[in-house]
Amino acid sequence: MPQFKQDFSPLSIEAIHDTAAARKAEGFRYVQTLAVNTEDGVDLVYSFMKDGALDNEVASGVPRDAVIPSITDLYLEAFVFENEIHDLFGVHFEGIAIDFGGNFYHLAVKEPMTIISPEQKAARDKARKIAAAKAAKEAKAKKAAEQGGAEAPAKAAAAEKAEAAADAAAKEAELEAKLAVMDPEKAAKVRAAMEAKAKKAAAAERKGE
Repeated sequence: MPQFKQDFSPLSIEAIHDTAAARKAEGFRYVQTLAVNTEDGVDLVYSFMKDGALDNEVASGVPRDAVIPSITDLYLEAFVFENEIHDLFGVHFEGIAIDFGGNFYHLAVKEPMTIISPEQKAARDKARKIAAAKAAKEAKAKKAAEQGGAEAPAKAAAAEKAEAAADAAAKEAELEAKLAVMDPEKAAKVRAAMEAKAKKAAAAERKGE
């Protein structure tokens, strides 16, 4: 049995349909389209699988007024996800083979997944504070480097270490903000996949030492 692996690749809106067509031609089966509400718009993650390989194509920061090409002419089953994302996130898909016209769900609130809870707002505020702290540390490190002196290399190394830690914390906070708006079951799957990826990377690093 082949070992499971997955990859994440950036995807533009214009390339969504062509990419799905390429995966179809390569024999990949369609798994899902996952939507995540972010400050920059909606992230759409198209997942395809073949022989234990999960290929995730990520269109980041999709504006809610953007027109997304449907892939239901290639994978009919995608109509469920496209109708769901339309109703819950307000993203419009053009040419859905089975289009419910905004009536896939009966909702009390329009586009409920774009509403930010207090917990989500706190996670985003934390991410912004970490980013601001990172910028301040970078400015301080740059100033120290410009001043030079015998202690400059040590200061630069310390600044680089602090920057790496701040960057990691910022990425973690950003991920938590995204996971906070996901369906709990999907969020758990993403966490498990990320943990597996981290363990694999750590094992590879130890092996290379």
